[in-house]
Amino acid sequence: MFDIAVILVHYNSGTLTADCVKSIIKSTSNTLNYQIIIVDNCSEYEDYQNLKQVCETIDSPNIQLVRSKINTGFGGGNMIGVQHANAKYLAFINNDTLFINDCLNILKDNLEKNNDIGIAGGQSFKPNGDFMISLDHFASPAREIFGRSFLEKINPKQYPKRKKRYIEPVKVNFVPGSFMFIRSEDFTEVGGFDTNIFLYYEETDLCKRLRKKGKYAYLIPSAEFIHYHGASTEKSIAIKKELRISLFYIMLKHYGIAGYFSVFLFLLIKYFFSSIFKPKNWPVFFLLLKGAPLSDSLKLKQKIATN
Repeated sequence: MFDIAVILVHYNSGTLTADCVKSIIKSTSNTLNYQIIIVDNCSEYEDYQNLKQVCETIDSPNIQLVRSKINTGFGGGNMIGVQHANAKYLAFINNDTLFINDCLNILKDNLEKNNDIGIAGGQSFKPNGDFMISLDHFASPAREIFGRSFLEKINPKQYPKRKKRYIEPVKVNFVPGSFMFIRSEDFTEVGGFDTNIFLYYEETDLCKRLRKKGKYAYLIPSAEFIHYHGASTEKSIAIKKELRISLFYIMLKHYGIAGYFSVFLFLLIKYFFSSIFKPKNWPVFFLLLKGAPLSDSLKLKQKIATN
């Protein structure tokens, strides 16, 4: 058994994935026994083949490239990786990240010292070195309607400041999906990622379920990495719609009918007036009018590759 299984989901971004893997190997202590599992989430076959060739040239015996012939999304892709993992800890890392220091050892040490930590993330930075927000508050009716800043002002203990630079570990609602470090047994106990979600809000859902088991999310600022935020996901109306589909699913799952309808009415009114001034938002408004059902998710539009 390995100490840590590093799982990366790759989708048509070979250079990013290769650079990420190389940075992990370069920054991680030789004393750590770890494996790297790359899940190709049905990239173009040429991109997959190029990545395969790169992996073969990397001087590390414990790299495994797994190809899925259908795009299963973020959570689904990571769950494929978990099936190939054999380790005490799991590290889910976006392929558009670069390690600055020995993040894996730092996070492992913190979890071993504090059983209260269910899942941990490091401090991210922009490519130019600027500070990047590395914690967030649960998606909830209160957050959607009143906003993050308001919640931080009225209850700073429950909602720690997102834009603050922390020195010591801090308990948070959830850590971003760009880097999540968790015990395999805790991940298994809560059922892993909810694969009904194709993109977005997977981490808030996972951390919320962990918290119900008495396991909390922590930001460990001493673990530092660079994140090319959104570099592997092209922005589009389809992606904006997917964001709302996942949000509504989370609202219904964790806050029931009342929570769902409060957010539904708020966003419906918001997008109606915003679409008058920004017509490109009308598709999102009409999606909300339908209730943003999972049946409209990109997950159901994926095709099985032939190679």
